[in-house]
Amino acid sequence: MASSLTKGATAQGTPAGGKTFFGHPRGLATLFMIEMWERFSFYGMRALLVVYLISGGPDAKDGGQGGGLGMTEGNAVAIYSVYLAMVYLLAMPGGWFGDRVWGPRKTVVIASGVVMAGHLALAVPGQATFFAGLGLVALGSGLIKANISTMVGQLYDGPQDPRRDGGFTIFYIGINLGAFAAPLVIGTVGQSYNWHLGFALAALGMALGLVQFLIGTRHLSAESSTVPTPLAAEERRSWLRKAMIWLIVAAVFYTGVVLSGSWTLNWVLIPITILGLIIPTGVLIRIKRDRELSAVEQTKVSGYIWFFVAAAVFWMIYDQGGSTMSAFADSKTADTIFGLHFPSSWFQSVNPLMIMALAPVFAWLWLWLARRDREPNTTLKFAMALVLVGASFFVFVVPMGMAGDGTKVSPLWLVSIYMIQTMGELCLSPVGLSVTTKMAPAKYASQMMGVWFLAVTAGDCVTGLLSIAGVDLSGVGVIALEATMAALAGFAVFMYRRKVVALMADVH
Repeated sequence: MASSLTKGATAQGTPAGGKTFFGHPRGLATLFMIEMWERFSFYGMRALLVVYLISGGPDAKDGGQGGGLGMTEGNAVAIYSVYLAMVYLLAMPGGWFGDRVWGPRKTVVIASGVVMAGHLALAVPGQATFFAGLGLVALGSGLIKANISTMVGQLYDGPQDPRRDGGFTIFYIGINLGAFAAPLVIGTVGQSYNWHLGFALAALGMALGLVQFLIGTRHLSAESSTVPTPLAAEERRSWLRKAMIWLIVAAVFYTGVVLSGSWTLNWVLIPITILGLIIPTGVLIRIKRDRELSAVEQTKVSGYIWFFVAAAVFWMIYDQGGSTMSAFADSKTADTIFGLHFPSSWFQSVNPLMIMALAPVFAWLWLWLARRDREPNTTLKFAMALVLVGASFFVFVVPMGMAGDGTKVSPLWLVSIYMIQTMGELCLSPVGLSVTTKMAPAKYASQMMGVWFLAVTAGDCVTGLLSIAGVDLSGVGVIALEATMAALAGFAVFMYRRKVVALMADVH
């Protein structure tokens, strides 16, 4: 099939005969690097988060001398879950700011500064600075997430550019390189030497990414500097009024809570987790009830709800890899293998390493099956993902039982669990992104990617609410129950696959 790029022509931002980045526009190198460093800072902090929260507390292996915040594992899991939920929830307003206020490029610059400020706040000892920093990192990461992907797409000559998919693949490698290196560097420094120095290293990583981004912006598409649909003056005033009203209401309410002496962390955690469930539900209902959608689009939205719920169940379990499993790694898993001693935060490098190793294998497998007309459809891949993530927690039950008498289990147990979860992720995550773009009504084409991220928010908010309610997510019974729920969800998707396929209409 003829490409829209003729001989001698190049993608946006790459002059004919000019230098390229592995055959792609030079701007991809700029975006690759800032995303790699942003993920380096994000995953480095993520690797330290739970172990820092419980260090010095009753659930830590350090006997209360670790210099962390000394929280219980339940509170740490709740905070971690709410934090992740906020990152993905804020991806939607992040895209809105890029589309209507600053443009993608300016939004990423501002957001990178916010992330740096957040990590620097985390580097200052104290509970107040810790939570302020956590909020800033969540805000900045959410603002970056949607806009950086938009700028990658802008480098190419439309959806039909044959290099487009390859460009996103290279970009995805940058994400996983940063995620892989972060726990090894930031995790080691933070966990073995000084927590706050580790958080400061995360700020340094983001600073390096921002500097190279500013230097390389000349290679980006000019479109990245424009605001596609800027707010009119009256709209801007309206939004500012609404923001101020809600800010004043929140300030008055929480001032009253503090003055009454009833303040606890749950006054923040519970509203956020409830909003994290209400907002995704409300967005889907609003789209489903839109009378401007055609009958076929309405049908597709009904089918998409199946995928959304399945994804929420998947992420509810999968994201415990950085909370419940991280706490288990810290207190109940041996920290030596083949004579090599390592901090528990290194386990957070297993997933990105597995993704980089297995993603090409899965891509080859799907193509090999497709040539034989035997590739599983989207519904079956989602069912497989749910069964796999459920199987990972069934495996988790074994080392949890072994550690019940104080025995430190082999690190290979957790490596095996992360590997099974990664296989499930590769069945669900790339497929989910693809099916989201295919099933989105034309009116909501750009918003539906944010809706997909809301599935992560919903899953993490369920975990957060359970932790806040006092459910021990590290209990063998709860782990087995979650595993069973995921397996049953996968079985339900499989059993109703024909109905879901019918709702997908012309999407295959």
